[in-house]
Amino acid sequence: MTDSKTPIAGIILAAGMSSRLGSAKQLVRARGQVLLDKILDEALASRLDRIVLVLGHQAAEISAALKVRENHDRLHILVNPAYRDGMSTSLRIGAGSVQNRFSAIMVLLGDQPFVRAYLINLLIDLFRSSEKDICVPVCRGRGGPPVIIGRRFYSAVMSTTGDIGARDILKSNPESILDVEIPDPKIFFDVDTRDDIDRMQSLISQMI
Repeated sequence: MTDSKTPIAGIILAAGMSSRLGSAKQLVRARGQVLLDKILDEALASRLDRIVLVLGHQAAEISAALKVRENHDRLHILVNPAYRDGMSTSLRIGAGSVQNRFSAIMVLLGDQPFVRAYLINLLIDLFRSSEKDICVPVCRGRGGPPVIIGRRFYSAVMSTTGDIGARDILKSNPESILDVEIPDPKIFFDVDTRDDIDRMQSLISQMI
């Protein structure tokens, strides 16, 4: 590990309007816990040096529903007033808040209930031991968040637009990507519809 790859901040994007669901998916409950709490718990249990949670739509209600964490010195909550303009606005706000002090960011989504701390730590360790500036988990040919993006691409992050997050950065820089093979495709599961909620509940029940 080199100093140029530490510290790392996690940016949890959770500002969206959940238009396909019709209600705030951040507040969907699974076994007594709201969906956003799940990824927040895992991020805080990981070795990320800072966690930035970016809220937007129904920010006050969502913040109130989360577990009380006012005294957690690794967590910083931001509200994106431009959340209607797409995911990139939240990414820019989150990255902008840490870019001067952190050597890399991990971009996480607030609706991925099966991302665990051990996966976050695995990606951190492999990223730090590699020469690559981007780290992406891959399963069965599919890649996606959580992804790590090094300082070299901060200017590209701050130039993103629309609702696709960092996807264009990855597509434009394949030579800079460390692909990490992951055996469990559930890490990419996210919640967009009522059917997704039912599927999530079923998968959680199978894991108990």
